[in-house]
Amino acid sequence: MSATDFSRQGSIDAARYQLVPITPKLLAMDKASNPAATIPDELSSYQPEPYRIGIGDSLYITVWDHPELTSPAGSQQLPSANGRVVRADGTLFYPYVGVLKASGKTVEELRTEISQRLAKYVQDPQVDMSVISYGAQRITMRGAFVKTEPQPVTVTPLSLAQAVGAAQINTDQADLSGLVLSRDGHDYHLDLDALARNHQMGDVWLKPGDQIFLPYADRKEVYVVGEVTRPAAFPFKTSDMSLSQALGKAGGLNETTSKGNAVYVIRGVEDMEKSPATIYQLDAKSPAAFAMAAQFSVHPGDVVFVGPAGVTRWNRFLSQLLPLSGIVTNAASAKNNLTN
Repeated sequence: MSATDFSRQGSIDAARYQLVPITPKLLAMDKASNPAATIPDELSSYQPEPYRIGIGDSLYITVWDHPELTSPAGSQQLPSANGRVVRADGTLFYPYVGVLKASGKTVEELRTEISQRLAKYVQDPQVDMSVISYGAQRITMRGAFVKTEPQPVTVTPLSLAQAVGAAQINTDQADLSGLVLSRDGHDYHLDLDALARNHQMGDVWLKPGDQIFLPYADRKEVYVVGEVTRPAAFPFKTSDMSLSQALGKAGGLNETTSKGNAVYVIRGVEDMEKSPATIYQLDAKSPAAFAMAAQFSVHPGDVVFVGPAGVTRWNRFLSQLLPLSGIVTNAASAKNNLTN
């Protein structure tokens, strides 16, 4: 069915849609306009700095040949019993040294300062230091993770891949294309699915205070209706879904009632009252159509319609798109309100 066929039908307002055939040229243009997901320069250029001591950290300070300084609670006690905790004001107390500022310094900087101060009382002090437990510095995990407990920032740099792996993605509900990394008041939107496929997740290093949010996929759906085996709304879990995948989820075309060249993807249904929708047509009678369907990406909110033979029934479906657009919009708004 061509655009001319559409315009001949009095029941159809041609201003409400634009008919576009799915061709190899269209697929090439679509691919060029949607490059693979990349990491923003601000994230890719960041390199983890040496760990800086934070409030609540517990430090184990060793002064060789001076067990009374190293283990005041007794050498038979666990290291945690002899740890020095950084107070809420960022300071700690150490014998002969007194109170000194610890928060914000690297382990090496604090070790050097303690060594210099102890030199007044201990000849050539040999000081070693390690962090035995971590305090307030955290990476926040929210959303569709199995484990949403904050992850501590430690002396070992933490990558995005490691943090996501430790939190464990809820694969049944997560929107893998919508991860948001919030840092220093800015939100970075990352396609987790594409980054994983391109082996780039390990290129993003996290810093104290980062917040990671992985949304649920319940607001990203494609609607498959018409002459298919199982009409339904199917959620997106990754960055894209091909037309062939969408049809496959619906059980494929009904061989008895479907019309081979009446496979349509209607885009912009939720806003048809304000702007024209774009209707992409696939001629499924052609063997090459299967290859094109595998390369054509459907978007969240698209309606995939497989029509029966006969122009009249298709016209009736178009006349039903406006009320359907209201249903789609209301459903999205309701889910958004519940989420917020």
